[in-house]
This record gives sequence, structure tokens and C-alpha cells, in this order.
Amino acid sequence: MTQRPGAEEPPGRPACPEHGLDVCWFCCSERRPVCAQCPGQGGCRGHRVRPLAEEAAERRNQIVDHCERVQLQSASIARFVAEVLPEKKQHVVSTASKAREGLIRRLNFIRQVCDSEEQRLLEAAQTEEERAQQSILTQEVHWRESLQKLDALRSYLVAVITATNDCSLVQAEEEISLRTEEAEGILMPRESKELSFHSWCIHSPLARRLWASAVLCRASDNIHIDEKTIGPFLALSSNRRTLTFTPKMARRMDLDGPSHFDHWPNALAEESFCAGIHAWRVNVSKSCAFKLGISYNSLQRKGAGPEARLGYNLSSWIFSRYDNEFQFSHNSQHLNMKLLKCPAEIGVLIDLDEGELVFYDPESCAVLHMHQETFAAPIYPVLAVADQSISLV
Repeated sequence: MTQRPGAEEPPGRPACPEHGLDVCWFCCSERRPVCAQCPGQGGCRGHRVRPLAEEAAERRNQIVDHCERVQLQSASIARFVAEVLPEKKQHVVSTASKAREGLIRRLNFIRQVCDSEEQRLLEAAQTEEERAQQSILTQEVHWRESLQKLDALRSYLVAVITATNDCSLVQAEEEISLRTEEAEGILMPRESKELSFHSWCIHSPLARRLWASAVLCRASDNIHIDEKTIGPFLALSSNRRTLTFTPKMARRMDLDGPSHFDHWPNALAEESFCAGIHAWRVNVSKSCAFKLGISYNSLQRKGAGPEARLGYNLSSWIFSRYDNEFQFSHNSQHLNMKLLKCPAEIGVLIDLDEGELVFYDPESCAVLHMHQETFAAPIYPVLAVADQSISLV
């Protein structure tokens, strides 16, 4: 038996299956114990070998290192469980409590501001109503007095005609002239703005922003683009929410259909609305040329004329961007808007009962434009894009 000098071998060492000798070396190439003859005459000829005791000692040292790391890891975990997690738990409880207090404080402040704004607007409405009522009352008193004067004049003139002799009639010329001049000084009634309630008194930027935010957050409609309406050079996503402008797209033959726009890159939504409050958001972050808004279904679909161009007819109300120019357009009337940057999303809100259309930036809570209109037919969300893509959110 071959042994490493100075080393005591434990009993029961296995024998080499090839030579029947004790294995006391380690083949570094095949990573296995071998006998003394394997490197010279066996299957490990030419391989690098080292004493098995050295390899085992190195393995033991590695195991000791693993044990130390495991011990350190266990100590770290135990400390984490015993110290860090309880501290974290306490911190979470404290932070959550502060967060709740902060939230309640902010919401209470918002409620106070809303209550104050509500009170202010209600008082403004009351003041405006009282002003209009007073104007009506003043006008009523004035015109009743005028009626009395005219009735008195008419009775006098009738009496002059029927109960006065010729001489007296002629002598009453001056008095008749004075009375008729007084009647001529009574002007005919005319319509006056002072006799109407002016709803502008309750227009509040704060109330409008809060209303728009609430509608967009809680009452947004689920809108889809109608594939049967999309115009040339537009590709519609599979979920029917994204329109992509593809100028190199071959002209589709189906544009001859009655619903398709055949010139402008427009598209209508499937959904239409005839009453109530409705809202939807459009992601416009990828496009520098787009239009969005509402239109009637009667919007022309064919040709390049204004009747089929969004914002250039009586059938569409449009917010548009072209590079750094922003406009609201209706019936070829264009209102330029100065925006520091284009919002990543634009909310469209329509209150059909009040006849109010609002374009809104959900991120900054800014009203981009508001338009008052009495809509005579159901309205449809409408989109157009001439650069990259826009998407219904």
C-alpha cells in the first residue's frame, strides 16, 4: 500500500478498481481519487495528480469556509428577524399613521376649499339672481307706469274727440301737444342682458378642474375606433384603440366604402352619445400632428373639401396640434392656444345636458379649452393622425 509520508490513513480506504491498490492520489484532470500506478500505467497516464490528503485538506478548508459563511449568514438573518424587521414594522406603522394623517389633512383642506368655493359660487348665483330679479322688477314698475300714462293719454284723447266742442278742441292744442310729446318719450321695450341670469358668475376654474379630474378618473367611457371609417394611410391596432400613420402604406381598395374617409387620415369611434356626461383620454405623446374631438355622424367622408376636414365644418369640434401650434377649430374658425408643452394625454369631456365641451390635461389638471354648444344630434369621438400614432387610453 502506498501512503503519503507522515500521514496516517483512516481505515477502510477503497481500492483502485484497475490495479487493486489503495487510492492515495487525486487526478486533477478527471477529478477523482486514483492509486499510485494510475498516472503512470493506468487511465490517468499523463494527467496532473496530487496527494489525496492535500486535496482532502483543501476540501476541508473549503467546507470550513462554507460553514463560516453559513454561520455569518445565519447570524445576519437572525439579526434581521430579531432587530431589523421589528424596527421596520414599527416604522411602517408610524409612516402609515403619518400618511393617513397627511391624507386626512389634505382631504380636509380640499373639502374646506370646496365648501368655501361652493359657498362663494352659491352666493354669486344668489346675488346674480337677485340682481336679475331686481332688474325685472324695476322694468316691470317702469313699464306699468308707462302703461298707466299711455292709458291716461288715450282716455284724454278719446274724451277730447268725443266730448269736446270744436272751439274747446282747437283751444286744447297746446295741452294735447304736451301730452303726446310725453307719450312719444316713452320708448318701446327692448331685450336687455340685464334681464337675464348670467351663468358666467358660477364659472370657476377650480370647480371646472375638479369636475374634469373626477369625470376622467371615475367615469371614462370605453371607446373603440370604428374600423369601417378609418381614412387612408392609417393602420388600426388589434384592440381598435391605436391609430398609426403609415405614409408608405399602399392605398386600400376598401376606402370606396360609404363609411371610410377617402382623403383625410380621420377615424370615428364606434360609440356615440346623445345625453349625459362622457369622457375619454387620448395618448398623444408620440405624435406631433394630430386632431381629436367630437363630430356628428353626418360628417362628410369623401373628398378633400372642408366638409370632410375636421374642424372646418359645422359637424366637428376639434383640438389639434401641428408641430408647436395648438388650435381649437369649429366651422373653419380657429382659436390659437399657447401651450408650453403638449400634454402626454388629452382628456375630452362632454356634458351634453349642459352643452359643454372641455379639452383637459389630466397630468397638470389644466383646462386647455372649453366650448359651449347646443348639440342637435348624437356626437361621436373622432381622431386623426398624420405623424406616428395616437391611442385611446
